Amino acid sequence: MQLDLNLLAALDALLEEGSVAGAAARLHVTAPAMSRSLGRIRRTTGDQILVRTGRTMTPTPYAIAVREQVHELLHQVQGVLAPSRELDLATLERTFTLRWHDSLVALSGPALLAAVRGQAPGVRLRFVAESSIDTPELRRGEVDLEANANRPNAPDVRAENVGETRLVVVVRQGHPLTRVRTVTAERYAAAEHVTVSRRGNLSNALDDALAQLGLTRRVVATAPTEAAALEFARGSDLLISVPEATTRSAVADLGLVVLPLPLELPSAPIYLSWHQRYDTDHAHTWLRGLARTALAVSGASRCHST
Repeated sequence: MQLDLNLLAALDALLEEGSVAGAAARLHVTAPAMSRSLGRIRRTTGDQILVRTGRTMTPTPYAIAVREQVHELLHQVQGVLAPSRELDLATLERTFTLRWHDSLVALSGPALLAAVRGQAPGVRLRFVAESSIDTPELRRGEVDLEANANRPNAPDVRAENVGETRLVVVVRQGHPLTRVRTVTAERYAAAEHVTVSRRGNLSNALDDALAQLGLTRRVVATAPTEAAALEFARGSDLLISVPEATTRSAVADLGLVVLPLPLELPSAPIYLSWHQRYDTDHAHTWLRGLARTALAVSGASRCHST
């Protein structure tokens, strides 16, 4: 059986893009040529690979099962055939998928995109929402970079601490707590709160810190994102406790007030994470550097000292 490595590249592009047109654009070939490659792949594997569902194409169970293996094999082949190839940013054509905390996308995403477009106009960034459950897309190669407060435990996932942020209390203008000399832990606990949790958790580390002081607070609601939680504060006396750096611009835009958190808590870390398969990927290394800079310039890595 003769193997055509071009089919491996075509299969990887088809599984990455989920369409013949997208895969063709990715590999700089015509759509008919990619369609013929898909036909050869189907005959070789005995599987449809992509099937039409309405207006979109959906990968088959077999395609899903081999997607990571195909991507890894192609990466290994490229490393063998072009181990020292220089990165040409001017001609680089690639789509990176980034799963960042929504507030980090708002804070640092624009700076990252501007830097990418300035150096490599053929590169696209696809920011995707975080899931409410732990998912393995980073290990499967479906997500290139993650940025959030969670340090991955998997031994094959790299994690770099790129900054820290402290928690602050956000309230509406004219809130009773804005008229007191000091926001004490007792006053903080006596108020009603909205927490931020994509899993819908009603308690977090703040409740543990209050418990150590013999205090409890009443959480009346949870919101999946910080942006949604801040809306609750605009027309009520509810308290929102959020990272200072990632909500600084949103708080200013909404006309809200930031108060110090009256609890001793360590700064929350910000981790940039990726799978080890990309350690020697020149384009990925370049993107990691830009992401690191975007987070730092936006202030996420400095707010713990202010």
